Parts: sequence; structure tokens; C-alpha cells
Amino acid sequence: MIVHPIPPLFDENSKTLILGSFPSVKSREAEFFYGHPQNRFWSVLAELHGVKKPETVEEKKKLVLENNLALWDVIQSCEIVGSSDSSISNVTANDLSIIINNSKVDKIFVNGKTAEKYYNKYTYPKTGIKAICLPSTSPANAAWSLARLVEAWKIINE
Repeated sequence: MIVHPIPPLFDENSKTLILGSFPSVKSREAEFFYGHPQNRFWSVLAELHGVKKPETVEEKKKLVLENNLALWDVIQSCEIVGSSDSSISNVTANDLSIIINNSKVDKIFVNGKTAEKYYNKYTYPKTGIKAICLPSTSPANAAWSLARLVEAWKIINE
């Protein structure tokens, strides 16, 4: 059983929550979201907000908070082989009330189908907030180019 090592990133001004499934090996090592160099999450966010791609954890936090976003993952603990979403089992979901009760979050987006699956199963019944599924920024989602991802992800700014 692996427990999620990264605290949620949000503040009282956060309006839009983006949830992944569970941190990859690289993210767990970096102790921050989307730590794999091939994950396009930070490139997509930078494009959407017209800024240079953040490199440091501090720059990444600043990008998220300055744009009234919040970041976390659906899963609090699970069994997982490496970073393989398809291997996830024995899931315990994160309690999103810490974010929802202490911010202005009223929109939730999930990064990919695995996050959507576990959100709908464990979290939606508690929050009552329907999550919109966005195409995964993971390198495993190679069918989607960066340009296509940016186009699909524009909805988070609406």
C-alpha cells in the first residue's frame, strides 16, 4: 500500500480544482505534482496562461495559485505497480472537503480517464460536484499532441 505523499495545493481564492489519479513514481520522488519530465501538464498550464513553463516547485505553485487553481489527486492510498494506472487497486479516496470548505472551488476537472473513474466511484457521491474529464497529460497518452491538449484544456479558463 502506497500513501499519497503530496499535500493539496490551494488557497482561499482557488476556484477550479484539477485532480489527477495518483502521483507517478517520479512525482512521489519529487514530492510534487506531475514530476515526470515527459508529462505535459506544466507545458499545458503555461500555454493556457501565456507564461514560460515553470521549472521549480516554487514556480509551479505560483502558476497554480495566481490563476485561482487547486491541485490534488483523487486517490489517497492504493496498491500500484510503478506508475501504471491500470495496476491501481485497493483504493482509498482523498477527502476533498479540506479544499472545498476552505476555498471558492466550484468546478472540478479530472486529468484523464483513471482519475475520472475513481472520482465518479468514490468522490462524486460525497461532493455532488460533477467532474469534467480532460485528456490526460501523461506521456502514456501519446495520441494527443501538446497543441491538441492545450485546445482541450482551454475549458478550465472559462
